[in-house]
Amino acid sequence: MSDLPVNPLVLIGIGSSFAFSGLFYKLYKEKKEELKKLKEIPIFKPDQHLVKILRASPHKRLQYVAVEGLVQADGEPLASQFVPRCFGVIQKIAVEEHWKYWNSLTKTWNSRTMNRKETNNTVPFSLVSPGAYITDLYVKVQNPLEASGCDLERVYFKVRRAEEGLVNVMMQGISGEKPVAMEESEELLRVGSTLTGFGEVVLEGGQVMRLQAPQDGRKFILVPTDYRSFMDRHEKTASMWKALTAVTGITGASLLAKVIYGLVGKQDDKSK
Repeated sequence: MSDLPVNPLVLIGIGSSFAFSGLFYKLYKEKKEELKKLKEIPIFKPDQHLVKILRASPHKRLQYVAVEGLVQADGEPLASQFVPRCFGVIQKIAVEEHWKYWNSLTKTWNSRTMNRKETNNTVPFSLVSPGAYITDLYVKVQNPLEASGCDLERVYFKVRRAEEGLVNVMMQGISGEKPVAMEESEELLRVGSTLTGFGEVVLEGGQVMRLQAPQDGRKFILVPTDYRSFMDRHEKTASMWKALTAVTGITGASLLAKVIYGLVGKQDDKSK
């Protein structure tokens, strides 16, 4: 029996290239569809224009819009526990311990994280327009912890190494475990930062507006950036999937063409 005319690794490369190209194209189409839906969402700022739109809308509400503004605490903001003169409206403090334990089977020390404690705090806050002089014109954000997408800014991070004292040595000998380090971190949605919220906006009365979770089941989203940067990030992701689709597709096609060319050449040689 003669050898295979084509290297199996080349066939695997061709199949993998076309498979990845198909996967990346699917991700690209999904991202483009998501972008199309995002571009259909009206974008507003907490200003008189939004108030007029709400007053003219049925039930004085807009079902799903984007609102971009600066974060302002309604009362006293949350002070950072570690950074002086640093204030926010959403705060997350996390503490976790890193330990090593002796694995008698592999005769090695393995790492694990344990005793993680996380504290979340929030105070009422609103969105205001940059440079606004009318302080009674704002959009209150209701139940921000229920929203998705709100990646907080890390303002503090420290690793405290465990000291190799007598107690640790005794613990290591008795239990086969020893503390390595303790991590502390603090994240904040800072006062004065830009936030874009996607949800339902309701006019409560006068010029007071409220951003809340939509009643039609769509996602309540808070992103700590301006609307343009948020859209640019999605555009870049779509471009990345498009480029990967092209690269893997061209690679697969090039390998396939090379194989076909080689097979045709061999047939010509045999016919001669």
